[in-house]
Amino acid sequence: MLTVRGAELVWDGVDEVSGGVVACSDGVVVESPTDGGPELDASGCVVTPGLVNAHHHLLQTAFRTLPGTRGVPMRDWLPRMASAYAAVGVDDELAHAASAAGLAEALLCGVTTVADHHLTWPASTGDGVGIARAVVAAAAGLGARIVFVRGSARDDPETAAASADAIATALAGEPHVQVAVGPAGVHSDGSETFALLGEVAARHGLRRRTQANEQVDVEVARQRHGRRPLDLLDEWGWLAPDVTLAHLCDVTPAEIARIARAGVSVTHAPGCDLPMGWGIAPMAAFTDAGVAVGLGTSGGGSNDAGHLLADARLAMQVAPLVGRPVAAREVLTWATAGSADGLGRPELGRLTVGSAADLVCWDVTGVADAGVADPLAGLLWASPGRRAKHVVVGGEVVVRDGELVRRPEGEVVDALRALLRIRPADT
Repeated sequence: MLTVRGAELVWDGVDEVSGGVVACSDGVVVESPTDGGPELDASGCVVTPGLVNAHHHLLQTAFRTLPGTRGVPMRDWLPRMASAYAAVGVDDELAHAASAAGLAEALLCGVTTVADHHLTWPASTGDGVGIARAVVAAAAGLGARIVFVRGSARDDPETAAASADAIATALAGEPHVQVAVGPAGVHSDGSETFALLGEVAARHGLRRRTQANEQVDVEVARQRHGRRPLDLLDEWGWLAPDVTLAHLCDVTPAEIARIARAGVSVTHAPGCDLPMGWGIAPMAAFTDAGVAVGLGTSGGGSNDAGHLLADARLAMQVAPLVGRPVAAREVLTWATAGSADGLGRPELGRLTVGSAADLVCWDVTGVADAGVADPLAGLLWASPGRRAKHVVVGGEVVVRDGELVRRPEGEVVDALRALLRIRPADT
């Protein structure tokens, strides 16, 4: 049992309660606290559900701000990143160190669940179980929830499917772990890869995820197939309720309606797409069409940060450029329940009774929040780069007073820096 008391405001994802109390027992939110259990002081804080990063590439935490990778067309960015991966050498050790750094950053920024779309699989990694276990171990060492997505980017279709099958089997039953499958997109993988990974998903009951309608995706689909990416995904059986599509910068009104009819969920990654010049996804139009919208940061190779609250602010600010204004509460819903729904996880991203006890206490007593009339909206409008004060995952405090509980932050940083000194990237 854990009871969170003293908050200025508790937002459960739907309603707001001034001076509210959140009671947690056996990893879930319960209706009322029990006397005598541990308490977490949330005085001066706004309490929200834990944020859910629905689209990340944790490996790229080791490849931030590399020369020649900023503000370039995606057709140039992809080979430059591939060159950097090859120079450093992608293996279990790098996967663990990069993921630990990315997940530590996430927790300190109020993100309790991260979907990691892993796309880089050198032949030396074998069936990929070692890399998947390394990422899961990094999450377990910090107390974060992880969704490990066995992705593919020009991999042999049968090899990718066999790897996904092995990973799903190896990670079955791991606490705080979910497995999904996902080709990088129609620009990198063909119908056979989508079909075989779809068969693995059906066999193991996994969600399917892919990226669609970014620059290179649209270009390659037109050049190679003479069609739009969504035409191909529909033909290949990947417009369905168990599918989430990330990015979607270049979509037509007819395509938005098509996605809505198919029951597909979508993920916005503005902190990647905007600074790179890859487009602005019209997320308000998706929500107006009844599509479940989530929010992700994408990876450090394009975003450089895993701060979902900051990206939520960006999403809010740019929405009027491609549709209508969106309120802070709507975007916070994208970053919580919307992202969770895209993962098929209705127990996440909410603080209602029976939901997972994942929550964040945001200190709103500082100068950045002085004069803020609406403290919940102020999380986005005022100082979105803030650290969380406390973070709870499954009823366990994993960040207390702005510091990681399970593992020192400095240790996580030093491990990745030491590895990159030995294996420098050369783009």
